[in-house]
Amino acid sequence: MEKSGKFIKKIKLLTYQNQQLEQTKGFSRVAYYASMGLGKTFIASEKHRQFGNPKALVVCQKSKIDDWVEHFQTYYPWPVIVYDKQKISDLPKHCILIINYDRVWRRPELRNLTDYTLICDESSYLTNEKAKRTQFIFSLKPNNLILLSGTPTGGKYEQLWTQGHLLGWKISKQLFWKQYIVTKLIEEPGGYKVPVIVGYKNVDRLKTKLRQHGAVFMTAEDAGVKLPEKIDTVVKVKNTKECARFKRDRIIEINGQTLIGDTTLKRLLYLRQLAGMYNPNKAERLKDLLESTADRVLIFYNFREEFNIIKDICQQLEKPLAWINGDGRNLNPYKEKSDSVTAIQYQSGALGENLQMANKAIYFTPPLDSILFEQSLARIRRIGQSKTCFYWYLVTQGSIEEQIYETLKQRKDFTDKLFEELEGKE
Repeated sequence: MEKSGKFIKKIKLLTYQNQQLEQTKGFSRVAYYASMGLGKTFIASEKHRQFGNPKALVVCQKSKIDDWVEHFQTYYPWPVIVYDKQKISDLPKHCILIINYDRVWRRPELRNLTDYTLICDESSYLTNEKAKRTQFIFSLKPNNLILLSGTPTGGKYEQLWTQGHLLGWKISKQLFWKQYIVTKLIEEPGGYKVPVIVGYKNVDRLKTKLRQHGAVFMTAEDAGVKLPEKIDTVVKVKNTKECARFKRDRIIEINGQTLIGDTTLKRLLYLRQLAGMYNPNKAERLKDLLESTADRVLIFYNFREEFNIIKDICQQLEKPLAWINGDGRNLNPYKEKSDSVTAIQYQSGALGENLQMANKAIYFTPPLDSILFEQSLARIRRIGQSKTCFYWYLVTQGSIEEQIYETLKQRKDFTDKLFEELEGKE
């Protein structure tokens, strides 16, 4: 249909998407916790239309801004504004405002916004109630609220307390933990005892309570969607003498750099880097993998120097390189070249990207965060993917990477605390 001088595509929701809207009928605050690829953007925009508010404020990751802009411009007649410092009084009566999580709390004038729907994409960003962005979101006064996430907790149910509060569930944090979280007192150096989470209880009751406050949980299986087969391959990488020496001495000079592991955090960082970017064997194995295929490939990595290694290998093999990282993004080679390599830094591109034109992913190094790991797996294995998905994990033998991957398999973060415990067992 034609509105305001532009053609607007008509939305036709799928059966399971209509089911989620029906399940939240009558709720003013809702959460759609659906597996990646089930079209939460469509569900949220239609729910906003049903709410009937003249404005919407979409808060998302920086990398997702363009996707939200394109969505609303394609399917709805409302003006779309990437919000920066516009005056609230100058905004059109009907419009969609889009801003990222890192910027939203720096725009206090948004507290004066009225008559709007607040859409929080990837609400897993709001699990820390002490974070500035979380506190700012709590200070807003929308008419209606929509939370979206494919991994609302990454298996860590203690993180649902803040999202439950946003939905209107006024349970205290103390009572929430008492009813749903299993803790154990661990003695710290100095004789202090601190509670450590060792498990969860009453999970079905927890989800029932959240459903009573407008939450919907849906997996691809629930939606009747069959995702393609997933094939995992661990590629063993030979360790280096330098890594073993640093593990023993906690100090080493390598590539003109002096690495000193005088704190737990630094030692963890350098052990990761010695297994990855300082390990020439890993670069060789990556080159071997890229030489063996002419298909699109995604590569996930952590550090800037790792990107430089990937870039250098692509130049040697004359492969087009696309990227998503803290410096920006360029996906044109991914879109235009069937033999392209797309390098993705976890923090910048593991969440929310639709990259199912590729069906192969290589993990140069693992992240420490289980949510980033789970989300990265879904960049290629999602609705719209018709091919078998292949994953290769480059794991340096006898290194910290083996322990990190084992922890990620349990859907847990590899934290400083866990590293300290592992150190104590050596």
